[in-house]
Amino acid sequence: THRISNSSNFMDENRSPIIPYVYIKHTGKVRDANPVRVVSSCNLDIYTFPFDVQNCTFTFNSYIHLSDIRIILGKKVEDILKRSISVLSTEGEWELMDIKSRRFNLSIVLRRRATLYVVNLLIPSCFLITVDLFSFLLPPQNADRSSFKMSLIFGYSVFLLIVNDLLPVTGSTIPLINVFFAICLALMVASLLETILITNLLVGSSNFHPVPGWVRVFVLRFMGTLVWLPQKSREDKIILNPVARVCPLVTVERQVQTGEPGKMWAEADDPALMELRNLGNELQSIRLQVAQHVDGNQISQDWMQVGYILDRLLFGIYCIFITFSFIVILSVWSNYLK
Repeated sequence: THRISNSSNFMDENRSPIIPYVYIKHTGKVRDANPVRVVSSCNLDIYTFPFDVQNCTFTFNSYIHLSDIRIILGKKVEDILKRSISVLSTEGEWELMDIKSRRFNLSIVLRRRATLYVVNLLIPSCFLITVDLFSFLLPPQNADRSSFKMSLIFGYSVFLLIVNDLLPVTGSTIPLINVFFAICLALMVASLLETILITNLLVGSSNFHPVPGWVRVFVLRFMGTLVWLPQKSREDKIILNPVARVCPLVTVERQVQTGEPGKMWAEADDPALMELRNLGNELQSIRLQVAQHVDGNQISQDWMQVGYILDRLLFGIYCIFITFSFIVILSVWSNYLK
């Protein structure tokens, strides 16, 4: 029988060959060497899968004779362990680590061979999350970055469906490797949402209002310095017309206003003077349009700078969270392996 949580379970039907012989020694001892094939179950703790170590305890007793029969081991535990290791199949999933014996109890310590799961589960996941990490190097204002991340998420989802048969389906707890897969998928989805946000901010920046003061102070100055993207100096890029600097129109108007009355009306009707006035008005209108265009470009550049700073900041947070999560998971696995 196999005891689980202080309760005994019947073993499966004995299918070992029947040997109708007993061995009688000259001392009067009778030895029955009838083999028994024990098929039972073991409550597995799969929290640290695939680096789990299982301890299965078997209790051998009689349900009819409680105290009349004494059951002892035929050999020492060390000899039983060496013999079991030599005859145990080496191509199986489990590796025999130790055998412990107490009165009526026999504990078998098994360790899972994790090489198959590391190669087929953990390494591909690490590769995909690394590719997603380096995808932050793509230009955020380009749509190729978001489509690339969507392809990664789709590929990782297909990968999880394929390897689902390798994961354990029994157990009272959720394996830590499932948490690892969930973290990887959540990080990929979070990076895609971040890319959508930054792309929308960079592409639609020309339609936004001017950057608020608190955003300019907190993001452009403080966070920009934190992520090594300082705010660019704002320079007036409106180039005045060198002819306008001399102001010939004002000179002509002054001459007209200070001249003699009759001469003033004569010059006022001069076609050349009217043409100069119209030209001055058109130049002033062009200058105002250029100023508005430069102001719009400055607003767009400010929002684009905000987007670049947030993108680099979220990239740093992404790297820190990946490193912290992997360190925690690896430390838990290493503690259980000791």
